[in-house]
Amino acid sequence: MNFHAIRAIYLFEMARTWRTLLQSIVSPVISTSLYFVVFGAAIGSRISEINGITYGAFIVPGLIMLSLLTQSISNASFGIYFPKFVGTIYELLSAPVSYIEIVISYVGAAASKSIILGLIILATASLFVPLQIQHPVWMLVFLVLTAVTFSLFGFIIGIWAGNFEQLQLVPLLIVTPLTFLGGSFYSIDMLPPFWRTVSLFNPVVYLVSGFRWSFFGMSDVNIGISLGMTLVFLAACLVTVSWIFRTGWRIKV
Repeated sequence: MNFHAIRAIYLFEMARTWRTLLQSIVSPVISTSLYFVVFGAAIGSRISEINGITYGAFIVPGLIMLSLLTQSISNASFGIYFPKFVGTIYELLSAPVSYIEIVISYVGAAASKSIILGLIILATASLFVPLQIQHPVWMLVFLVLTAVTFSLFGFIIGIWAGNFEQLQLVPLLIVTPLTFLGGSFYSIDMLPPFWRTVSLFNPVVYLVSGFRWSFFGMSDVNIGISLGMTLVFLAACLVTVSWIFRTGWRIKV
């Protein structure tokens, strides 16, 4: 394992975050704070408690997950797409660096950025609503697993994308709607039986439910199933990335 190469690529990607601090950290935190103001204060004051939890506190895990998913995908997809765009990907592929080391570097950097952002948003949320995390270890487990999984997913999108428009296509048209419909702002138990069954086909439901359980000890889906679905998606992303580098799809052509 070439740890020097991993460290070099990782630090290069992390340095880009500090150069674009407003876009990478400040902007998502401000956007999430606005959600707290609008949903937590304005709308939350008109909604009764959900399973004994105030609405402002109830939406915190969903908002963190919303930012975590979008930022993980965005960071990882842009991180690998830009070398393709400028042509430096070929220098990387010809260097004495294995595919595993490339993935660890880019995905690790993207996941690190998302985890830092998630923790900052969590700290910001505590300024708006009283929070109590019942299972802090499991909260970190879900935070890390989700960041790594969707960073891998973003890495795949970055390799697939042929232009900047395609780079934004999947996050905007698929991931963000699935997140909003995945129980971020409500419990799927509040839905009619038919729509609750439909919601169970949304993979984001399991991520939000498991993450919310780590906060309040309650969830829409069994915690074991939530963890299992997260691991299944992680495994699917790993298999896809392995196939991409084995075949050279969208990289060597």
